[in-house]
Amino acid sequence: MEIYDNIAISSRIRLARNVDGLKFYTKLQSDVDAQYITASVMKTLEEFDNFNFFSLKELSLNECNALFEQHLISRELIENKDISGVAISEDEKIIVMMNEEDHIREQCIENGFNLYKPYRKLSEIDDKILQSLPIAFDEKLGFITACPTNLGTGMRASVMLFLPACELLGKIDEIYSRAKDNGLTIRGIYGEGSKAIGYFYQISNQGSLGMDENEIIDKVSDFIFSLCNEEREMRQALIEEDYDKYRDLTLRAFGTITNCYCLDEDEMMELLASVKLGQVLGFIDIKSDDKFQKLFYEGASANLREIFGLFDKKKENIIRAEYISKKVKILAQRRL
Repeated sequence: MEIYDNIAISSRIRLARNVDGLKFYTKLQSDVDAQYITASVMKTLEEFDNFNFFSLKELSLNECNALFEQHLISRELIENKDISGVAISEDEKIIVMMNEEDHIREQCIENGFNLYKPYRKLSEIDDKILQSLPIAFDEKLGFITACPTNLGTGMRASVMLFLPACELLGKIDEIYSRAKDNGLTIRGIYGEGSKAIGYFYQISNQGSLGMDENEIIDKVSDFIFSLCNEEREMRQALIEEDYDKYRDLTLRAFGTITNCYCLDEDEMMELLASVKLGQVLGFIDIKSDDKFQKLFYEGASANLREIFGLFDKKKENIIRAEYISKKVKILAQRRL
């Protein structure tokens, strides 16, 4: 749904699976169990020739955090660094985590608003895993998972949304309430436990028991569709409410981020989001949405260290300012 591309940033399907007979990751009896899970999944995925495999204990903590900032792995996977692993497709759209909260967490992320597209892609991977491993399943409860909210299909269907107009016009509390009434949950940019930064929100199903995969996707999609239309209307309302105010807000952010000397991570997120708001309101042109979106994590601490190598912590904000300023100047310009 291209008309929503500047509202629905990405769509993700995640499936939780556990090996029958083995305890959950917090009580795995030995490293042998963890190695069995990892080796079995990796062997299964060898049928697909486009995966890169990583054992987290062989990565530095900064490398792990950089993957987290890119939304490729979870915080829980890093916490289990000694026993966990991840398989990432070359296009970075399909990720299979091993020994996270569940033994196996498969996910597929696609740009834009279309939950069926990542579900179709992930289903092929999931079918192979279900064929090759004895996955825990109960006729009444469905797939057995570490967290009760994932019982049933084990599916979490989520969409990352950019909702500046709804936030600026004070609609977010109402959206939280409506989402809860519809059996949905809203989280921040990094998922569970994270805060909303830069107008970004993740909306997903709260549970999966009693519904099949199609019902979950349709339920989430219906709510997102309605919310996207609401955000479009609110963006027009921003212009009608105070054109000068929001033109100044977005162009002031553009001026700051392209001329600052020091820039901390939170301020970077807010300024980039305001520049993005300037684009959707027609005040700023952005040449590549994908490249601009990557700046939100390229300027984050761990990724900045991966780009520049180790540097004095005191210089981080200066390095970030120089890097992000240069990138934004290339990708964006104010519209006259």
